[in-house]
Amino acid sequence: MGMLAEFKAFAIKGNVVDLAVGVIIGAAFSKIVDSVVSDLVLPLVGSVVGKLDFSNLFVVLGTVPPGTTNTLDAIKKAGVPVFAYGNFITVAVNFLILSFIIFLMVKQINRLKREAPAEPTPAAPTPENTLLLREIRDQLKR
Repeated sequence: MGMLAEFKAFAIKGNVVDLAVGVIIGAAFSKIVDSVVSDLVLPLVGSVVGKLDFSNLFVVLGTVPPGTTNTLDAIKKAGVPVFAYGNFITVAVNFLILSFIIFLMVKQINRLKREAPAEPTPAAPTPENTLLLREIRDQLKR
């Protein structure tokens, strides 16, 4: 089997296609979750904590050149090492929200699967040799 044929057989397997669809949907879903976190959740949390902007929480690990504004982007552009723990908080909250949403989705899917009535599977016909053996057994019992 040639390499192209092997690749074709691999690429059209159900698992590979399912994975590709999952990755594409996950990338789109990630943008939605990013928006929920940065536009909805973090402003609420920031207002409760004291109007903090998590994206600008950082510790400067070097010397800031004079005239550089004290924002994360400006300090990074100046080439100064920065410990940006605010970005980590944002990513962690993002992960927690995404994990919780996926948990709820899987829980709902499992509930729907349990509620779906299972169709009874018809019994497989008994093989002829088994029928003959049963008939012989019944004859021997008499």
